[in-house]
Amino acid sequence: MENRSGLVVDVETTQATGTAEVEAALRMLDAVGGDRRLTVGGDKNYDQRPFVDPCRDMNITPHVAQKKTSAVDGRTTRHAGYTVSQTLRKRVEEIFGWKKTVGGLRKLRFRGVKRAGLWVTLTATVFNLVRLVNLERAAAAA
Repeated sequence: MENRSGLVVDVETTQATGTAEVEAALRMLDAVGGDRRLTVGGDKNYDQRPFVDPCRDMNITPHVAQKKTSAVDGRTTRHAGYTVSQTLRKRVEEIFGWKKTVGGLRKLRFRGVKRAGLWVTLTATVFNLVRLVNLERAAAAA
C-alpha cells in the first residue's frame, strides 16, 4: 500500500509455508528499486533478520513493529518518520477488510494459487478504482 493515497501498489499470492510472506515482500521490494531511499512498513512478523538485512542492502529502511528482541535498531526508531509509519501501516488492514467483506475473499471459491491469485489481483484493482473515486470526490470538495 502506498501511504499517501492508500492505494494498493502490488499483490502476490503464494502457498502458505511460514516464510512465504517475507519472501514475497522481498521480491516485491526488489522490483520497486529506485535511486532514492525508500521505507517499508510491516507488522511484527517482519521484524526478523531475513527481512531487515536484505531491506537495508536494497537501500530500504524497514519500519516494522518491534518485537522484544528486535532486528530493527535505534538508527530507524529514533526518527519521527518511524512513528508516522507505525500509525499509517494500520491502513493496510482496511484493505484486507474490504477485500474480505466486499471482494469475497472471506470464503474464496477458487482452488490453486493461479486462480486465487487472479481473484486477489482483481479485488485489489477494484479496490483501487473505488479508492480513486473517493479521492477524486475529496479533491473536488476541497
